[in-house]
Amino acid sequence: MPARELQEQLNKLREQLEQNPPLTEAERDDLHALMQQIELELELETQTPDTNLVDNVNLAVERFEVEHPAFAGTLRNIMQALVSMGI
Repeated sequence: MPARELQEQLNKLREQLEQNPPLTEAERDDLHALMQQIELELELETQTPDTNLVDNVNLAVERFEVEHPAFAGTLRNIMQALVSMGI
């Protein structure tokens, strides 16, 4: 169940990015890199959990929470799903 929830949140983040919010190129690149990291973790199904992933998501939450609260909320949900998966 947490993996499905994580995939749903990842899809939500992807949809938010497709709406072309006012992000810098660096912010957009960072979010894409983080999404790739999360997708890789989903593919591996926690066989080799990436312990830095939750930290990276948490840093992204802090980075986006003031100017892009929708992203921060979705990222918080992703972080919670990762924690639920034991990552």
